[in-house]
Amino acid sequence: MVMLLLLGVVLIVSALVLLAAATTTDAEASGVGRSLAVLQAMTDAPKELTTEVDRPFSERVLEPLQARALGVGRRLSGGDSADRIRRKLDLAGNPAGWDVDRVVSGKVIGAVAGLAAGLVLGLLLGLSTPALVAAVAAGLALGFLAPGLYLYQQAYDRTQRITKDLPDAIDLMTISVESGLGFDAAVQQVARNTQGPVADEFARVLREMQIGQGRSAALRAMADRTDVADLKSFVSAMVQADSFGIPVAQVLRVQGGEMRVKRRQRAEEKAQQVPVKITVPLIFFILPCLFVAVMGPAAISIMDGGLG
Repeated sequence: MVMLLLLGVVLIVSALVLLAAATTTDAEASGVGRSLAVLQAMTDAPKELTTEVDRPFSERVLEPLQARALGVGRRLSGGDSADRIRRKLDLAGNPAGWDVDRVVSGKVIGAVAGLAAGLVLGLLLGLSTPALVAAVAAGLALGFLAPGLYLYQQAYDRTQRITKDLPDAIDLMTISVESGLGFDAAVQQVARNTQGPVADEFARVLREMQIGQGRSAALRAMADRTDVADLKSFVSAMVQADSFGIPVAQVLRVQGGEMRVKRRQRAEEKAQQVPVKITVPLIFFILPCLFVAVMGPAAISIMDGGLG
């Protein structure tokens, strides 16, 4: 009887333990499931909520800012401003990443940045009200003109480089044509074996001819993209030679000789300008130091003698 009672108690306790274990397992499973669901939600939700935050800074801030500045710039600019800016870009060699929209928006952004810089600088220096207004106006004007000044400097440097490299390019074309190559092959030699804006322009001429444009039209377009008088003269001579059937080698040799003479004349002209240009630094910087070194000891001796 006692054994049966003990057996019954053991069975009841075992059943209760198994029931408790099953309940705990279910609870743990459901808890783990809820935790996994929360983690999944936390993993998935930020992708949707932080899409705007995860975008690059340029897309989130710079592009909208440039778009607004572009709208303001178009309202302030004239109707022909796009053509004038496109002309400046052509003269500057179309720098990478620069277009008409970027120049227009850059003027507005530069004006705002220059205004803020002038205001901050004036406040830091403690300028008076008229001077502060002048500083703000100067910063505004400088920021607005900054893109145009950059393009002007690029165009000036490019023009000087073309003027300097054009005679050597024509000599290379002359040698190529006289060795038996055609004019197009000679142009390809210049584009392949030289560097700089001259090579870039001749390479563009070749690309335009490859897509079906005539040689004369491609050469005239190259002359229109620059302000170099020598290049315009060379293009005019080549177009006339192509029209009248004049031997290309003869025209190239004559043009090369003229280019070298002009380059030597420009060098002599700059050499003659040196004495005039050196006058200002000579008067304001060199002569005062020379006077101090030469007359300083004599002045000190005279002062000592007078005091004695």
